[in-house]
Amino acid sequence: MGRRKGSNTAQTSTNSSNQFEGTKIRFQDADDDGVATDSSNLDESILAVDKAAEDVSMGETDVSFVDSDAGDDKTSADYYFDSYSHFGIFSYSSYFEFTKFSFTAFQEMLKDVVRTKTYQNVIYQNKFLFQNKVVLDVGAGTGILSLFCAKAGAAHVYAVECSHMADMAKQIVETNGLSDVVTVLKGKIEEIELPVAKVDIIISEWMGYFLLFENMLNTVLYARDKWLVNDGVVLPDKASLYLTAIEDAEYKDDKIEFWNNVYGFDMSCIKKQAMMEPLVDTVDQNQIVTNSHLLKTMDISKMAPGDASFTASFKLVAQRDDYIHAFVAYFDVSFTKCHKLMGFSTGPKSRATHWKQTVLYLEDVLTICEGEAIVGSMTVAPNKKNPRDVDIMVKYSLSGRRCVVSRVQFYKMR
Repeated sequence: MGRRKGSNTAQTSTNSSNQFEGTKIRFQDADDDGVATDSSNLDESILAVDKAAEDVSMGETDVSFVDSDAGDDKTSADYYFDSYSHFGIFSYSSYFEFTKFSFTAFQEMLKDVVRTKTYQNVIYQNKFLFQNKVVLDVGAGTGILSLFCAKAGAAHVYAVECSHMADMAKQIVETNGLSDVVTVLKGKIEEIELPVAKVDIIISEWMGYFLLFENMLNTVLYARDKWLVNDGVVLPDKASLYLTAIEDAEYKDDKIEFWNNVYGFDMSCIKKQAMMEPLVDTVDQNQIVTNSHLLKTMDISKMAPGDASFTASFKLVAQRDDYIHAFVAYFDVSFTKCHKLMGFSTGPKSRATHWKQTVLYLEDVLTICEGEAIVGSMTVAPNKKNPRDVDIMVKYSLSGRRCVVSRVQFYKMR
């Protein structure tokens, strides 16, 4: 992955002045055996659910993504073989296809202290939720969450993993002497049969880049509807997607404008396609120009699968005079059933995670003055041909003293 100027994967926002909206609750640092990392966006009402209802303009996501699949007759199986046709620094499909059985990928997730320590703290500090309960771990991977649950006093844990890592997970469970509590089942949630009729808790780390790319949300919802008892618990149970805007001239020039002159040749025809591919990278918090706006909060315990498709309005107000080259999306997750609110943020003002942030470059360079606002809407929907991919449409406008622009842009995460 390329790195942005001045980015620091170990940085925290504890000492920074936080100008993002809704800053009422902070998550502790994961290294303090509390909850993982500062959240720059959590409101006093759990994950700003009420605020979401006020700020987010929801609508039917019946949007035609113009040119988003023009001339594309590929099926999902074709994406791997086409992965080198991506113009960006990072090829999402090739990464997922190559690493879904890769020990390196699982190691990267386990070493993500924000992610793993948060789950450990949620489980160990809230043993009252797990004692003598039956737990289903969806997408168990190495089985680390199942092991945590077993140590917290769960009556039994069913760890479901569809990749070959399930074989390793079985050995890990045996090696740690927990075979009597943890049962590893290899297969897809939609195809397996559990030895029990119902479970008390469903736990999963289902989130993908941009929250929804290559995620397992629908699998978690399927498991919830089929096996969770009426008063059961889903962990985590809230997820929120946010948008902000950044100055990023140097990196955009390297990634997009590069095609104007490639060793003396004009390859600018590639620029349009390159612009449509969001970049997953770590953003330096000093590049942030505007507030952060809550786009969507999802209640995993209640939502329907179709709720992951949405249209949300936004208003980004400049906090200084600057130029804007890109929007940046990130997400927070929360565990509201704990004795005390716990969770983490993947935002640029929080400690870095393996999810990083998602950068959507703009065709225009916006000259914005302090107090001026970019207003618009974002539509998000799964790709019709490959539902694990995400299609994004952004409408935005700025009517400022030095810049007036109105545009619609399309992005594809695949």
